[in-house]
Amino acid sequence: MNPAPAPGDSSQNAGAAVVHHDTLGYHDGETPLTGILYRSGTPAGKRPGILLVHGGAGLDEHARGQAERYAALGYVVLACDMFGDGVAGDREKIMACLTAMRDDPALLVGRGQAGLAALQGCPDTDGRVAAVGFCFGGMAVLGLARAGVDLAGAVSIHGSLQTPRPARPDDVRARLLVCHGACDPHVPLDHVIAFADEMNTAHADWQLMMYGGAMHGFTHQHAVPGATPGVGYDAAADDRSFALTSRFLAEVFDEASS
Repeated sequence: MNPAPAPGDSSQNAGAAVVHHDTLGYHDGETPLTGILYRSGTPAGKRPGILLVHGGAGLDEHARGQAERYAALGYVVLACDMFGDGVAGDREKIMACLTAMRDDPALLVGRGQAGLAALQGCPDTDGRVAAVGFCFGGMAVLGLARAGVDLAGAVSIHGSLQTPRPARPDDVRARLLVCHGACDPHVPLDHVIAFADEMNTAHADWQLMMYGGAMHGFTHQHAVPGATPGVGYDAAADDRSFALTSRFLAEVFDEASS
């Protein structure tokens, strides 16, 4: 049997790690939430934690698969719940949640912080945490960073870059990585340019990778081609963004331990 990889190892052995998961109930104020906690069987002992934030559909198969993917690298990963019990699968309730959090950054940040608190309460995390989000989740993790939440790193993957509350100078404490599809019509180039200007004004430590030919949702392996305009799987962008994110996480966690 191959040994389990150390956190940040993006080698082929990472895919061989056995990952276990358990549901984790927690609250944001009066709102009950149910996430899923993923851990590889080894290594033993304390390790960094990752808050993985789902897209607009909620804690679905895609989010669970991504959480397992990052847990196989050796991290403790909480696939958090941003909507609350009884919302997933109800389009009207989902849209109400998405709109409320998009328009109220404080609500968005508070919901993400509830997930971070639940993750940091797990006894096998070592105090170092990062956040990785997809689509809506990308907007959420950038919201945490803009609010100055203490994260080693925040990664937005085909996420929304706009915000009604831009970061102020020196507010962003997390190091940032944005992975963006160059042909994403839902996050057009003017949004990318505005984000770059915002982060430069905020004096943030940020980087952005654009993938040529990739559309919105390029990590959604089971997306039906043409079913949603502007959304499509791109295997190269998926693999490259995962490799880049894996290296980024290893780097920021290493620096957080020094």
